[in-house]
Amino acid sequence: MIAQVAPPATLQGLADLVGGDVFGDPEVLIERVAPFETAGKGEITFVTQKKYLADLDRTKASAVIVPERISVAECNQLIYSNPYLAFARVQQYFHGKAPAAIGIQQGATIDPTAQLGEDISIYPGCYVGPGCTVGSGTILYPNVVLYQGVSVGQDCLLHAGSMVREHCRLGNRVVLQPGAIIGSDGFGFAPDGGKYEKIPQSGTVDIEDDVEIGACSCIDRAALGVTHIRRGCKIDNLVQVAHNVEVGEDTVMAAQVGIAGSTIIGRHCTFGGQAAAAGHIKIGENVTVAGRGGIASSVAGNQVLSGLPAMPHREWLKASMAFPRLPDMRRELHQLKNLVHELEQRLKEK
Repeated sequence: MIAQVAPPATLQGLADLVGGDVFGDPEVLIERVAPFETAGKGEITFVTQKKYLADLDRTKASAVIVPERISVAECNQLIYSNPYLAFARVQQYFHGKAPAAIGIQQGATIDPTAQLGEDISIYPGCYVGPGCTVGSGTILYPNVVLYQGVSVGQDCLLHAGSMVREHCRLGNRVVLQPGAIIGSDGFGFAPDGGKYEKIPQSGTVDIEDDVEIGACSCIDRAALGVTHIRRGCKIDNLVQVAHNVEVGEDTVMAAQVGIAGSTIIGRHCTFGGQAAAAGHIKIGENVTVAGRGGIASSVAGNQVLSGLPAMPHREWLKASMAFPRLPDMRRELHQLKNLVHELEQRLKEK
């Protein structure tokens, strides 16, 4: 979220914010976060990989976030065991504050029956339909559309062009990136000979607190019942979640993931880019699916899977090492078959 920029902070102030320690000058002023290669005076950068720790002396940054004190480096250091998490918190300080509320702007259309909370911002081109509720502190950027009966919680951020269809619900602090569609029809058609009859999708979508949906991602409404995205899920751009899916808490999906209908996903799962899951299956908790992995049947929790069909990651690594040798192996197998056939013929002649 690009929002108001906070004033400069001392390195000690940032350390207190993230719960870290300082090595060096605690009073040095920090104005922003910058990449390691380009950071300069007034900027703080971070190091997550040990191979970069040896290069700390060449940085021109006013401070560096590191996982442990580096005594051989002379730069100011903010020490925290998880530098990437510390970076996120520092970045939130500088850029995480929501813009001041601007109210309802001219050009927005609000149905008289809609209920609006305090300190909201509704930009031109927005439409808020009959019976909608919008919680306090929520921002609707231009051309956001809320169909009738939509419920949006407090401190939500709906970016331009996002849409929430009828009777769907967003919890508190939900973020929809531009073009995200919540509650589009599920892909339901009954075969009638050579034709297909549309099945009305009369269910809804329920998105719990602290969920983020990426740009141009689609969360389909249930055919009957609810498509459920539970608390803390983070869904990247161009992701498709089909009707009646349930996604467990704190699950992460990278770009172009596809989840087929009625699949149940446990909490704290991770799907790499272009990974997919078939419909009507169950995926346990703490499952990681590598990029382009495909889950075709139900799987237990606490494992890492790769490939299509997905298999344990170590097994996939072994199999992938054999792929380039398959032509030679095929040729050798053919030679062995000929040799066995020749030996069998000789035995018969005796």
